[in-house]
Amino acid sequence: MTSFGDKCMTVTPFKISVDQVILDDLKSRLARTRWPDEISNSNWDYGTNLAYMKELVDYWIGSFDWRAQEEFINSFNNYLTEIDGLKIHFIHERGSGDNPLPLIITHGWPSSFFQMLKIIPLLAHPERFGGKQEDSFDVIVPSMPGYGFSDARLLRGRVPVAKLWGKLMVDVLGYKRFAAQGGDVGDARAGRCRGEKRRRGVDAV
Repeated sequence: MTSFGDKCMTVTPFKISVDQVILDDLKSRLARTRWPDEISNSNWDYGTNLAYMKELVDYWIGSFDWRAQEEFINSFNNYLTEIDGLKIHFIHERGSGDNPLPLIITHGWPSSFFQMLKIIPLLAHPERFGGKQEDSFDVIVPSMPGYGFSDARLLRGRVPVAKLWGKLMVDVLGYKRFAAQGGDVGDARAGRCRGEKRRRGVDAV
């Protein structure tokens, strides 16, 4: 259990470590792919180009280094917590300086938290990249339910992501004010945080 601010919630540090048997099974299934026929000279007119897809699968089987990706992801502070019965995975990178603005960033679809990893240091530690320390953010990057390492909600209807994020930021992490950003589907989720503005302390979207 990890303490954040003046609160002590059930927040568990998380390290990604996929069993080798799972990786071996994935490579085996990729190697057994039954390829479809393709219309001559169709390129990308009817969907993914077959030659490109075969090249991509060959890369996954022979060249892609998952362990290197695990090491990169684990270089960030990953956590798990439970909100409304769902296990939620998130990265929490505290910003430099005395008063960084908390910023929750929501990924889109099809995507994952991994898309945001390169910008986390830029936002949390701008002084390392030619910026000013006083412009830093506390960066929170969660995995939406059903994505990455977060649980899926096996019920009909939309998942109230904005409410989950409000609880994550206020009840779990102890922030009294924060900003929200998202792209694609994540933009819609961030936009719905406007409804949380007065009740949950959202300063900007």
